[in-house]
Amino acid sequence: MDAPVGLVRSALRSLVHVHTVVPPEHPSAQLLGEERMGSGCVVDREGLILTVNYVVMGGDEILVTLPGGREVPAEIVAQDFEIGLALLRVKGVRLTPFSTGTFASLTLGGPVFVLAASGPEERRVAGGCVTYLGEFDAYWEYWIEHGIMASAFNPGLGGGGLLNLSGQLLGVVSLSLNELCHHSFAIPADYFTQHRKELLRYGRVASRPRRGWIGFFPHPGEDGLVVAGVIPGGPGERGGLQEGDLILAVDHREVSTRKELYLALWEHEPGERVQFDLVRGDDARRVEVVCGDRAVFYARGKSERPGS
Repeated sequence: MDAPVGLVRSALRSLVHVHTVVPPEHPSAQLLGEERMGSGCVVDREGLILTVNYVVMGGDEILVTLPGGREVPAEIVAQDFEIGLALLRVKGVRLTPFSTGTFASLTLGGPVFVLAASGPEERRVAGGCVTYLGEFDAYWEYWIEHGIMASAFNPGLGGGGLLNLSGQLLGVVSLSLNELCHHSFAIPADYFTQHRKELLRYGRVASRPRRGWIGFFPHPGEDGLVVAGVIPGGPGERGGLQEGDLILAVDHREVSTRKELYLALWEHEPGERVQFDLVRGDDARRVEVVCGDRAVFYARGKSERPGS
């Protein structure tokens, strides 16, 4: 499916390039880098821009290149660490926002296209159709009830828009799923529109229960869920979890999928203790971890990190 040229040109007025500089001491720098590039979708005339959180997390300096090539500073006004979105603001400019669609309007096989920045002034487009609608989980303690996959691969940087043929923003592209034949994964725009007031008022979704965070990367294996890595200095490492551990149960409840694991963990809030039954080598072990708060751990500025 090729999007009409006129539609793409119109949509380009609402897409920006994002450049983030992250201090080397920030806990995300080792994994994601100290300099990050991304795309952003304008969602308000007064300068609000929606993007994916990993592009701006920990940023000391964020610059946005607007349509036409003008570069302006931006600030983070909200971050949703659970869903993976961030909201930026640029001041003193009037922008052309996308109109937003809804997850409920999507159908399997429906035509869509992805619009993304590939550089400060370069924009690219790819067409395709919706291939999956539903739950999505990933290895960084991530699960959402509504996810979108499309055969329109991401032609640029994360944070671009997934749009329908009416030019409505349906989602924000987070991942390129190369193992699925260049498909892309997008976070539905509903996660922003439904919580817009909270994000602007509190900088987060305050109505959602706080989720305990471990800071590890569970992967499904032949025998169950294996810890593929732990975040340095994170709650899991401090509690004694190690790479290679085979997780059998959480609080004596057997877990065999990442969804089961995450939902069991999220019954706990930050500061609460959670027990893991696991196998390490040939030994059965029980490890107790004090849950952390992902948003606090990754707060901007080294001094804002928890000390224990």
